[in-house]
Amino acid sequence: MDADLMMMGLVIFGALVITLGSGIWIGISLFIVGIIGMDLFSFLPGGGNMASSVWATVNKWELVALPLFILMGEVIFRSGISENLFKALVPWLYRLPSGLMLINIVACTLFAAVSGSSAATTATVGRITLSEFHKLGYHPSPSMGSLAGAGTLGFLIPPSLIMIIYAILADVSIGKMFIAGIMPGILLALVYMGYLIGYGIIDPSIAPRGEQRYSLSERMISLKLVVPVFVLIAAVLGSIYAGIASITEAASLGVLASVVLAYVNRKMSWSILYNCLVSSVKTTSMIILIVMGASFLSRTMGILGIPRELTQVIGDLNLSPFMLMIMLAITYIILGCILDGFSIVVMTLPISLPLVIGAGFDPIWFGVFLILMVELSQITPPVGFNLFVIQGLTNESIGTIAKAAFPFFILMLLTTVILTLFPQIALWLPNLMTN
Repeated sequence: MDADLMMMGLVIFGALVITLGSGIWIGISLFIVGIIGMDLFSFLPGGGNMASSVWATVNKWELVALPLFILMGEVIFRSGISENLFKALVPWLYRLPSGLMLINIVACTLFAAVSGSSAATTATVGRITLSEFHKLGYHPSPSMGSLAGAGTLGFLIPPSLIMIIYAILADVSIGKMFIAGIMPGILLALVYMGYLIGYGIIDPSIAPRGEQRYSLSERMISLKLVVPVFVLIAAVLGSIYAGIASITEAASLGVLASVVLAYVNRKMSWSILYNCLVSSVKTTSMIILIVMGASFLSRTMGILGIPRELTQVIGDLNLSPFMLMIMLAITYIILGCILDGFSIVVMTLPISLPLVIGAGFDPIWFGVFLILMVELSQITPPVGFNLFVIQGLTNESIGTIAKAAFPFFILMLLTTVILTLFPQIALWLPNLMTN
């Protein structure tokens, strides 16, 4: 690598470490580093480039879906739908090995399909299940670990907020990205359930079985409590795949359906709606600030030629496609220990995407791969969001929760390997819809 470019890269990396380590908001840190790089190493005006970069980033109609999906998740969070989901699943799962711990997986899978957020999925399901597990005498480690792992499905199963960001930055179809996440999401959920069932068979003491029994009629009646979840899934994903609505229109339908369901469930008032709106604005502002800052930093690095040079250097190593993916996976795991998922995607995509496309990988497939890597960051200390969510619910130490989540970290890596060896798991549905 050219010595000047190496110096530029080191200065930018050092500035990034200092600003992030100082506690400054991530989005502001990215803007500061971008300005430093632009003003120190180029003759272009930093302020003008920042303004044009921000405008180019936010001037996309697809981004309107982001706050709408966040608002839908907030309404669902306060609507009582998650409580009804727990009640509906108990009669079906309580007699299986690991018992009601399987509810963590099934509930998170279903809630992810109407939430789009990993942290929201973890918090909503965890508020209901963890307290019940404690009352029933379930072992706390697999209870917390299964919730931490299953909560990450909020990123993989559509509608996923981070999928929207990836699709916009990678210039691929949001609809295809949504479809591509379905099969890997189901696969990951099945892997988690298989592990828990096996664990429960080997050590039944982790989930003591109660004496209560449910008749078939009681089980069938309980299913009506799941209807609101499927109504929301149909309103959002059904309208997209049927070609009735665009992503943004589907998000609007999801918000409307969630508000109506919350009203029917008698969990909606003006004060609740106000809190939902305020929380949505805060979350959206945080995400968009990170995206804008990262886009400006990406533009700075592009002007300086750093991504192009790195691509050339890695290309000169003549790595096989799978060695390249292993190297990227290790890099993302390390980044996941210090950065949140949105920052990882927007900061690394300008460098990693040209590499994987050059190696012959499909950008839709790589989006799913990258989101799996981001999911890992949700359960790796010290910045794993899901770990902090569960800590808030249990008051356990981060170390204890991270240890409980480690088996699910390994299971996620295993699923990533399977996805890499068999990319059609992610590409089959998008290709089928295209044909």
